[in-house]
Amino acid sequence: MGRFTFHGGIHPDDGKRLTENKEIQEYMTEGEAVYPLSQHIGAPAKPVVKKGDRVIAGQLIAQATSFVSANIHCAVSGTVKGIEKRLTPGGSMEDAIIVDNDREFEEVDFSARVRPLDGLYREDVIEIIREAGVVGMGGAGFPTDVKLSPKNEKDIDCIIVNGAECEPYLTSDYRRMLEEPEKIVTGLKIVLSLFPGSQGIIAVENNKPQAIKLLRELTKDEPRIRVNKLKTKYPQGAERQLIYANTGRYVNSSMLPADAGCIVHNVDTIISIYSAVIEGRPLISRVVTVTGDCIANPANYIVRLGTSYRELVEAAGGFIKDPAKVISGGPMMGKALYSLDIPVVKGTSSILALSRDAVAEKEPTACIKCGKCITVCPGRIQPNLLADLAEARDEDAFLKNSGMECCECGCCSYVCPARRHLTQTIAGTRKNLIAKKKRG
Repeated sequence: MGRFTFHGGIHPDDGKRLTENKEIQEYMTEGEAVYPLSQHIGAPAKPVVKKGDRVIAGQLIAQATSFVSANIHCAVSGTVKGIEKRLTPGGSMEDAIIVDNDREFEEVDFSARVRPLDGLYREDVIEIIREAGVVGMGGAGFPTDVKLSPKNEKDIDCIIVNGAECEPYLTSDYRRMLEEPEKIVTGLKIVLSLFPGSQGIIAVENNKPQAIKLLRELTKDEPRIRVNKLKTKYPQGAERQLIYANTGRYVNSSMLPADAGCIVHNVDTIISIYSAVIEGRPLISRVVTVTGDCIANPANYIVRLGTSYRELVEAAGGFIKDPAKVISGGPMMGKALYSLDIPVVKGTSSILALSRDAVAEKEPTACIKCGKCITVCPGRIQPNLLADLAEARDEDAFLKNSGMECCECGCCSYVCPARRHLTQTIAGTRKNLIAKKKRG
């Protein structure tokens, strides 16, 4: 059993009060829709449409090209304008299918794809999820069908639904838990059916009592499902910390959750599994929190993939003052943006506009050897030392001192009184080492 918490962590102002009581609103895309071919871990999808083709919502427009890849479906109806490089939330320019949206939102007959659940074999369910293009929607973008196909499926005894939503300002998962809890429970039951020897856990931080109460009521007669109330602490929702908090099992950088007998799914991912299997709907929309003290009307939107960030900000009333920083995702692990002309993709959880850039306000100084970064590090490593080794480009010493165990959560940078960019410095070396390993 876990202890419902983990070593280290921090308690930043969560900012959730801006949108936690805002019900999810549907937003219908008005402008062109942009679909990057690489919005998941693995090989980019291959286009199956060309310039001039008419497409409708739910139609496959790009196909997975390998085992670790994901299908992409159109979320609007209209005409394909072409395939060209477009800016993505991660900051890179990627090939993308551009669709001229006709605003009619004609869609595929999803009901024709639905098959009775009790007549499906395990392989059928996984194939439906693969065909639907479902990926991890907490930001990682790992294809869900691959996650559900571990080498030793009999070793999986724990399915965890990540309802922690520990990242400040984000409330999309919270609203899903309040407004669509039945879909979460049914989605979890679908995954449990793939692993007969497993138990299900819906893990929610204790700052969400309404969601916990609702989910416990819905699962009171489900012997294979329990709802765990976790201590509110960042990064409670990080995969390694979540697994430890709920099971007491350790996962290091050389392991997958499946190596510890666990599979973890984000709330939005579980609902996407439900939508694919029960409703026949591919992944063409997700909930996005548009928030921050610069947003006129912070809100939670169910939005179609491919919608421009700029359009979504305007839907929330635009900026009431010039933001010092705009972030895709949360303030701890999100990506700072220099343009709003980028599309909502499968991993987009939030658009955050802040009037204050706390990171840029003070220049970093020398380490004062206070040890705060070590105290809060959930990976139990020495961020100050690792940053020094990274700056010195001493990769051997970096590896020897467990540099790969950094989960890039940002806790060390947050507490550092010297304002050192510890996380970014360590992350750069980790990425270089991972790239070297891939090159052999």
